[in-house]
Amino acid sequence: MPTRGKKYRDALDKLKGKEFYELNEAIKLLKETSATKFDSTAEIHFNLNIDPTKAEQAIRGTVPLPHGSGKKLKIAAIVSDDKVKSAKDAGAVNAGMEDLIDEFSKGKVKYDVIVATPDAMKKLGKVAKILGQKGLMPNPKSGTVTDDPEKTIKELMAGRIEYRNDKDGIIHVIFGKVSFKEEELENNLKTILKVVRESKPSSVKSTFIKSISLSSSMGPGIRLNVNEAMSNL
Repeated sequence: MPTRGKKYRDALDKLKGKEFYELNEAIKLLKETSATKFDSTAEIHFNLNIDPTKAEQAIRGTVPLPHGSGKKLKIAAIVSDDKVKSAKDAGAVNAGMEDLIDEFSKGKVKYDVIVATPDAMKKLGKVAKILGQKGLMPNPKSGTVTDDPEKTIKELMAGRIEYRNDKDGIIHVIFGKVSFKEEELENNLKTILKVVRESKPSSVKSTFIKSISLSSSMGPGIRLNVNEAMSNL
């Protein structure tokens, strides 16, 4: 296993005092333990007490962050000709139908998010496998299949993010940049905590959130005191 760099080891040393941290302490440490030269992304990781194989326990949705995600998205909109201009005006870097689908069929998928209108979904069927492998196939559950692409694109540009559990029942999601002010990170974080808490499936009778940790890009994990974090929402 490769040896960690000095910056990472120094960051890890700052976490040796406690096993769990209160929310405001964790955010301060998140900023202090960022070990990259670039503006690191702030991430939160939930370990959930769910069975990912059961459809009724799948956790997935979208949430607008009050201070945005800090990420500049490259959005493509699969829309009819009459919606191309409004989609681009809203922030899409490209919009259209046949040309974009042809682009995707050749494996040229250079976007972070793809938004589509319901009538475009049949045509996207022939590139569904290509987009699916990249996690970019538009889906009603993620809010990327919409009758109002202009509104959706604006929301995405303003910081709307998607959250979903993986095959191990873990949610990984970003909530800003390390350069954000502490109160901005805290507001974004509390917004995500609330929406995940409220998504508890009715079939889960015991503890829903087993653990929560924060981290920056390539930074060490900072474990939250779950009860404290949730009691102050």
